Parts: sequence; structure tokens; C-alpha cells
Amino acid sequence: MALSDPMHQEDKDEPFVMRAIKIAMVVALYWFISITMVFLNNALLDSRELDAPIFVTFFQCAVSVGLCWVMHFLSKLCPGRVDFPSLKLDLRVSRELLPLSLVFVSMITFNNLCLKHVGVAFYTVGRSLTTVFNVILSYFVLKQTTSLYALMCCGIILGGFWLGVDQEGVAGSLSWMGVIFGVLASLCVCLNAIFTKKVMPVVDGNLWKLSYYNNLNASVLLLPLIVVFGEVGNLTKFTGLTHFHFWGMMILGGIFGFAIGYVTGLQIKFTSPLTHNVSGTAKACAQTVMAVTYQASSKSVLWWTSNLMVLTGSFAYTWVKGLEMKKIKAPVDTESTIPLKTKEDSEV
Repeated sequence: MALSDPMHQEDKDEPFVMRAIKIAMVVALYWFISITMVFLNNALLDSRELDAPIFVTFFQCAVSVGLCWVMHFLSKLCPGRVDFPSLKLDLRVSRELLPLSLVFVSMITFNNLCLKHVGVAFYTVGRSLTTVFNVILSYFVLKQTTSLYALMCCGIILGGFWLGVDQEGVAGSLSWMGVIFGVLASLCVCLNAIFTKKVMPVVDGNLWKLSYYNNLNASVLLLPLIVVFGEVGNLTKFTGLTHFHFWGMMILGGIFGFAIGYVTGLQIKFTSPLTHNVSGTAKACAQTVMAVTYQASSKSVLWWTSNLMVLTGSFAYTWVKGLEMKKIKAPVDTESTIPLKTKEDSEV
């Protein structure tokens, strides 16, 4: 989904205060959508009456597919206001995206199962190994080495993860299933990024086409899993299946799941990928504090230390990688200034 581009060329000439207000509003919107989505999913998945996490995941994917078609029709009705790619069901594209869709299904399923078993408070730590897996896969799959400083940041994250698991055990609230699902979800996030890069040419580099086919494939793949894991029986026994509140929550969760892709891109567009990562880290911190406050639970100093280590390691890794990218870019920029250029060439 994309409304008409908010970053017009003339916006660069607007006052600093106006730009700052816009950025603040975009970051606030990202925080609101992301945090609300996590709490909504936790409320749906943590229900004692309904044990059907795969069905919840399936429904959210189906809502995303439906919303893609809604945006497609809106783009036809309001071409000047709404910009969305033309959609059609192409079985060839769907088939070529199937490997990515399998990883995508695993990612969202393990993510929801982790959230179901560990809750929002421990969710940040439970899902904290994405950066570590990114370094490991970059080395073994892409043959890319990582600097010592980046590895030290990964060490801090690993230390925070193990300390968090230990403190959850001390508190008597540790779910090993939740931890395992969190580790698997972190791995799948990295695999999803790798597969996404490979298949982007299939959808002409359009992220919304990719989202449409991914969610469509996921909906089909999740249907038999609902039967295999016996969730059909759980659904028939669920008394809230005819309640408007339940379906309202389900639809709202799907809408927020769809919206997170848009606000993520919007935040990156108004700031930068580095700032987006920093914002995500700060959001995770706020999310954890909100969860602990909402549950009125008491956490030990070491428990909070584990969260601080994970967040500090994640922030430091983002900062280190940002500096490394600048160093790589600097020589290229320097070399580009060596040939003689006209003033007009330099301004292009």
C-alpha cells in the first residue's frame, strides 16, 4: 500500500520544525501499530478457551490478502490518491515464491507460538537472536565476514539471552517451548530476508506483490496444518466463535499485521534504515516496560539486566554496521570526485 509519495522534492525546503514534526508523527505511528499488534496477538494467542495459534495465523494471512484486493480496487477508483500494484493470480509466480512462502509460514507461525508461550514481557529476549543468526548465515551462506566489534555486540546479545532464560527459570515462568519457538522464529527471520532478496525479480521488485503472493500461499499452506494439529476440534468447542468481540479482535489483528509493512517502509522513508533499527530497539524496550507494568509483575535486577544487554547489543550492532557502511561508501564517494565534472553533472 502506498498513498501518494509524502516525500516530495519541495518538502526538502520546508522548515526544520515541520520536518521534525512529520518524522515524530511517523515514528509514533510505527510504535503504535507495532506495539498494538504485539499486544493484540498476545491477547488472541494467550486465550485459555481457544488453543488454535495456527488458525489465528491463517486468518491474519487471509485478512492481508483481502486488504491487498481492497487497496487494488481503491487504486483503480482513486488513481491520484492511492498507489497500489495491479493484482492478478499468476500460478507461475505463486509457484516460484513457494520456497519463500514456506519460510514465511514458519516465521510467522513460530513467532506467534513464541508469543503464546512466553508473553509480551519476555518476547524481546526470546526473539533476540535474529542478529546473531544474521551473522552466522552471512558467513556460511554469503561468505561474508563480520568485524570484531560486530561480533562483540553479538556476544552481548547472546549473554543477555542466556541471562534472560536463566532469570525466567528462577522466577518459575520459563517456557522452554517458548524459548525454542523464539530461536526458530529468529532463524526464520534471517532466512526470510535471504529468500526475499532472491525472489524479488519474480515480482518486479514490488514489495506489495510479494506480500500478496506470500500471504496467499501461506493461507493455502496453513489450512491443512489446522486439521493436522487438531485445531478444528478446538474451534468447534470454542464458545466465543459466534461472538462479535472475538472476530473484531481477529480482524483488527489482521489489519495491524497488514499495516506494519506500510508503516515500516514509511519510517525508513522519512528517516533511514539505521534510524529505523534504533527506533525498533527503543520500541522493544518500551514494549517490555509496558507489558511488565500492565501485568503488575515484579522482576529482578538481573532480569532487567538481560533485557538491557539484548537492547544495548542490538543498538550497538546497528551503530557499528552503520559506521562500517559509511567507511565503505566514503572511498567510492572520494574516487567519484577525481574526474573533472561540470557543475551541472555534480548536481545530478
